[in-house]
Amino acid sequence: MVKMEAGFSSKNQGSNISPLKQKLADDLKRALRGESRLRRSVIRLVMAAIQNAEIARQATLDDADILGIITKEARQRRESIEAFKQGNRPDLVTQEETELAILNEYLPQQISREEIIEAARRVIEEVGAQGPSDKGKVMPKLIAQLKGKADGREINAVVTELLAS
Repeated sequence: MVKMEAGFSSKNQGSNISPLKQKLADDLKRALRGESRLRRSVIRLVMAAIQNAEIARQATLDDADILGIITKEARQRRESIEAFKQGNRPDLVTQEETELAILNEYLPQQISREEIIEAARRVIEEVGAQGPSDKGKVMPKLIAQLKGKADGREINAVVTELLAS
């Protein structure tokens, strides 16, 4: 009788593993062989968050969902960096910046504010938004388009600005 263990190995996941999850698993294997404790720790944290989300949903996540998790982790690092700067903790700022750099390796290149404005204008025109009260029509569509490519707060600020004018 063979005992099955849960884990991140591609053997356990079958052929339905997303390319991003496979890349994380491969990078974790390399990090385990290497000497970067921080890289290993960050990748393990992301893999655990992915596994928790899959358990909660009772389904395998696709790349878009995994990008959402990585984006959330990156946002938490940015917030921590700001808090540690205010608390005058340069040692912790450095660690968080290093973790953020590792997370950014898995995220798509972030788009500029001008590109966000351009995309927002297209969506506003598509849905026929007239003013701030139509923000609820614009935001879900725009966030879906720009998921992982731009920060949600930046998107919100741009849409608010465009609809107010």
